Amino acid sequence: MASERDLLSTEIVNRGIESSGPNAGSLTFSVRVRRRLPDFLQSVNLKYVKLGYHYLINHAIYLATIPVLVLVFSAEVGSLSREELWKKLWEDARYDLVSVLSFVAVLVFTVSAYFMSRPRSIYLLDFACYCPHDDLKMSKDEFMELARKTGKYDEATLEFQKKILQSSGLGDETYIPKAVMRQENCATMKEGRLEASTVIFGALDELFEKTRVRPKDVGVLVVNCSIFNPTPSLSAMVINHYKMRGNILSYNLGGMGCSAGIIAIDLARDMLQANPNNYAVVVSTEMVGYNWYSGQERSMIIPNCFYRMGCSAVLLSNRRLDYPRAKYRLEHIVRTHKGADDRSFRSVYQEEDDQKFKGIKVSKQLMEIGGEALKTNITTLGPLVLPFSEQLLFFGTLVWRHLFPKNDGSSATQPSKPYIPDYKLAFEHFCVHAASKIVLDEIQRNLGLSDKNIEASRMALHRFGNTSSSSIWYELAYLEAKERVKRGDRVWQIAFGSGFKCNSLVWKSMKRVKKPSMNPWLDCIDRYPVTSRN
Repeated sequence: MASERDLLSTEIVNRGIESSGPNAGSLTFSVRVRRRLPDFLQSVNLKYVKLGYHYLINHAIYLATIPVLVLVFSAEVGSLSREELWKKLWEDARYDLVSVLSFVAVLVFTVSAYFMSRPRSIYLLDFACYCPHDDLKMSKDEFMELARKTGKYDEATLEFQKKILQSSGLGDETYIPKAVMRQENCATMKEGRLEASTVIFGALDELFEKTRVRPKDVGVLVVNCSIFNPTPSLSAMVINHYKMRGNILSYNLGGMGCSAGIIAIDLARDMLQANPNNYAVVVSTEMVGYNWYSGQERSMIIPNCFYRMGCSAVLLSNRRLDYPRAKYRLEHIVRTHKGADDRSFRSVYQEEDDQKFKGIKVSKQLMEIGGEALKTNITTLGPLVLPFSEQLLFFGTLVWRHLFPKNDGSSATQPSKPYIPDYKLAFEHFCVHAASKIVLDEIQRNLGLSDKNIEASRMALHRFGNTSSSSIWYELAYLEAKERVKRGDRVWQIAFGSGFKCNSLVWKSMKRVKKPSMNPWLDCIDRYPVTSRN
């Protein structure tokens, strides 16, 4: 575990010329201390590398056996000329017809068993991201004015919110529910259902229009929303609104945080593997107004500054007929859960404060905890996606580091620095959950990503804010609006959330994705990327 000093970074901030007080007319500066992600690539646990290789071998053993069989067959046949080969085959077929028929039967059975037992390919036909109406837009200045007018926050709390917003990475066009704007009680079932129906139906209407798939053709429905979980469920609300069929397999995931979108995809994949020739719809969202915090606790007021309205709807298929029109094919899903550790479990925790105001409490150790989960996840993912050269260098230095630790002359023996894999060789596009600017900065630094690699995440945070589990789809929509996704490109979506969980999703593009006719970025894509001076 990294020391406390290693996890802190300092920054000198120019606050401009003081307008009043004893220092009026002079420049003032402040020192800002931040908690950083641990340098998790410097402390890789060998068991997670072993887990990744174990997963790879279990799912790709035929890749090792087929070449051996081909070599044996080639060695046997290569010593014969073409005439001798045909003569031998004709004589065997003529005098040993039973052996030939048996061989053909075994071959047909083996090929059939292989194609019937292998996992079905899961295709992403299309997805949609809800873009709220312009009357729900709210700038940072308007947000602060609204917070001041409520009369619920003292000056210290207002100043804290202002500082958070200034360094958040959010722009001035994010969306807030009307109930929050009207300064009403947002945490009611009525307002929660209204916001849910607005964003979910908006995303699904666009999805069904883009794909030309009827709601009655959908066989699997998964809806994830962490905070708002009414009865009947949100999935039942969708079924009722679109009059879906009675034997649909529906699931409603609650309380699973910002990484729940990938968990929902994983569940839909398992359902499609067990139910051939089917469509699955995955809806990911979060209700902002229902969990709006009105108290003074600083660790609970942070979500107010980041979370904004948003929703995504994804259409998956296991039908081979959908191969020609599919955008992406699902390659890998890797999930990591740190809930067994008490600190991780309570790092993002819903509770009431001393005044009985309900909200989400964010731990000061969240960056460190998130870094540990991220380290575990990418270490497991590495053997599945990295080129062989990168795996060899990484695994070799890792073994050397454990067998021959470096002694720097101090009393403690520190292991030598391991080789850091270049994940840019495994993926062309990165969709990192847009949690905050500081988180994106640290992930970019630790993974060695370029500004262009992390651009989609930063721009999604700037334009739409932290939309929770749907943020990775706003980022992919950004890449499509920029027409950057080409045939064969690999896309890495990674998200993290309460629990504490970190999950990865890998797609492979089936074709060059042209600029969609419906996309949440269409009205502003020419203005992006923007440069943040926070």
